Amino acid sequence: MYQFDKGIGRRGTNCVKWDAPFVGSDVTPMWIADMDFEIAPAITENLMKIAGQGAFGYQFLSDKYYEAVISWMKRRHGLVVKREEIFYVPNVVLGMSFAVQAVSEPGDEIIIMTPVYGPFFKVVNDNGRILSESPMKNDSGYYTMDLEDLESRITVKTKAVILCNPHNPSGRVWRKEELKAFADVCMKHGLYIISDDIHSELISEGYEHIFISSLSKEIKKKCVICTSPSKGFNLAGIHVANCFIFDEALQEKYAEISEKSHAAENNAFAEAALLGAYNDSEEWLKELNQYINGNLDYFVDYIQKEIPSLTVRKPEGTYLVWVDFRKTGVLPEELHEYLLKECRLAVNDGTFFGKPGSGYARFNLACPRAYVMGALGQLKEKFT
Repeated sequence: MYQFDKGIGRRGTNCVKWDAPFVGSDVTPMWIADMDFEIAPAITENLMKIAGQGAFGYQFLSDKYYEAVISWMKRRHGLVVKREEIFYVPNVVLGMSFAVQAVSEPGDEIIIMTPVYGPFFKVVNDNGRILSESPMKNDSGYYTMDLEDLESRITVKTKAVILCNPHNPSGRVWRKEELKAFADVCMKHGLYIISDDIHSELISEGYEHIFISSLSKEIKKKCVICTSPSKGFNLAGIHVANCFIFDEALQEKYAEISEKSHAAENNAFAEAALLGAYNDSEEWLKELNQYINGNLDYFVDYIQKEIPSLTVRKPEGTYLVWVDFRKTGVLPEELHEYLLKECRLAVNDGTFFGKPGSGYARFNLACPRAYVMGALGQLKEKFT
């Protein structure tokens, strides 16, 4: 049994989540998506071995790295991936940026489905592509893709759609039939699919994550799958991620872009961290998901029973909860500051995820349950 209730002290460690200027000593940070738990012991042991080497020059990724990725994806997800299909990147957002460049040219259009993780907007706009937004359907916090709207936005200049699976911020884990219907639209129009699957290890009980590339050989060739152990094992500061590309011509284009960026060199701890995670920490991840599932149940049940002015649904994946404050009377443009100043809670404002997020806030529940209970008490005091 791992002690997730214990948590780990992070103030004063240059931690973005806890040491950002707006996070005062009496503020509970429940914003940026990392966890307040001690990482799996096997990962720590591996990192300590590397730290003991006493030299940190240039390093390459060994066969063990690729074998671990291949084994994990097959064992955990039933996804078959070959070594030549794996492309290391420091983080998923950079991998998505390379993918946007590989499948389109400046002036081409890329579609995203909103609300969605803020950097999706940037990887399109910052690369000189034209952003097209397709709002999803929202049934009291249960989001579905609006494929009619999506298809209506496709033009001759549209080259790709970016998918988030599991979806951030709503927590939807897309069903096979949903992914198939979405992929059918993309294949009909010859579009590439750039899929951010970074939360694929964080799945609530009763749900299953499916990589869209596994649906068919035809779909697979049009996909760039972006993965990382960083969310499931809390390794964002290590900078280790992988993109899977299955079409040879696209592999060559992607590799060329990656090489020109000079961003493909891994850091000295990347391989050790990934090996510790994928080879030796599956039981830790199992218990982590159980603990987070308990936090999600507690948070959602409490709000539904005690704070009826808020609307929330339990996420199917991730440790993130999307809360609707629109019935509270707090103006959407003032919500983030109100939660910070009056409730002493630092959360992600809904507009970070696009216009459909106005009046919402995203809460990170990857923390000891005591933090969750304290946050709920602060919300109840102000919103009942």
